[in-house]
Formats: sequence, C-alpha cells, structure tokens
Amino acid sequence: MKKVALILSGCGVYDGSEIYESVLTMLSLENHGASYQCFAPNVEQLHVINHLVGEVAEGESRNVLVEAARLARGEVKDLADAQAADFDAVIVPGGFGAAKNLSDFAVNGAAMSVQEDVLQFVRAMHKAGKPTGLICIAPTMAARIFGDGVKCTVGNDADVAAAINSMGGFHQACAVDEVCIDDKMKLVTTPAYMLATSIGEAAKGINRCVREVLNMA
Repeated sequence: MKKVALILSGCGVYDGSEIYESVLTMLSLENHGASYQCFAPNVEQLHVINHLVGEVAEGESRNVLVEAARLARGEVKDLADAQAADFDAVIVPGGFGAAKNLSDFAVNGAAMSVQEDVLQFVRAMHKAGKPTGLICIAPTMAARIFGDGVKCTVGNDADVAAAINSMGGFHQACAVDEVCIDDKMKLVTTPAYMLATSIGEAAKGINRCVREVLNMA
C-alpha cells in the first residue's frame, strides 16, 4: 500500500485548506488503495476569515496545525516531524491557506517565499525521487520548490499564470477535469476550485491528479 503525506494549511477556503478539495483527495487516495497521513505546519495563520461574511475577523488568531486537526478529525501531525523516508508521495490541497500559511503568495505575489517546513519536506521528497501533487492555488509554490522550468497549472487565471512564469515556472493552461504533468520533476497539478463550479467538477481533476501521483510513486 502506497503511503501519502497530505499537507494541510488550516481549515476553510478563505484562510486554510479548501475543505472539499481536502476531503476529495482523502477519498480518492482511499479509493485508489493508498493510505495517507495529514500534516500541517505548527504556525499561526496569516489571519482569520469569518466565512459567513468573507471578512477578516479582527483580533482573532488561530494556529494552522490546530485548525487542520478539525479537517483531519484530529489525525494530523506537525509537518516539522515528517520524514520523507516514510512516504511514497506528497499532495497539497488548495484553499487560500496554501497562499497565506504554506507560503506568502497572497501577500507578496511573485516575490513569495514558501514556509520553511513545507519547503524542506517537499524538497526532501523530490530529492528522494518521490512525486508531488499540488492542487488549486498550491502550484504557485512550484517554482520556489522545484526551480526554474517546472511545469504546472492553476487553470487559466492570467494573473496567477504570469506570476508563476515570472518566478521561473512554466504555466500550462488546463481544464478543470485535466492535470498538468511534469515528468522530469515528478509533479502533477490540477486547477480544482480555481475553475470548478461544483464539487463534482473539482472531483474529476482531483481524482486524476491522485491517480497520476500514485502511478509515479
């Protein structure tokens, strides 16, 4: 049974992991006969969003690992403790947390950096020849992790694509039910809710992403 490290960024589309994308990834992994362990960095969120009104909840702070525990039903570990030798692949669902907590793309755009625990673990997996799946907005981290020339997709968002290209990546336009595969880097990306208008649409690309990542493992 292949074992996958699933990196979460909190809980909730606007300030953490996108819940549908995360659960669809978990379900797809199980349906493909793989197991998974959830991880999250033990850091404070950039900010907290009131998801009912879509506004910043002033004066409130939350921890990414603690919030990810909500999504993982408590079964989540500190990403700083993750060992590449224990896993066959790594997948990162989207949600704005990928651009706010796993990186600072939401704040700094093409001048972004990747959170250190995320950077070290995914690079360790890559160095070991193990594949990575990045979903939704998470592919904005690809160039910082894998270096110049890495091929990835967020769908067809022109501004995000331009930022990826300016960081040294190569953005490939992609439909919601398709994936972009960089065989050299062992990277699979899919747009999910960058394009999806329903959970069913998101599921098609995520299922394909999971399948391709596991085939590479």
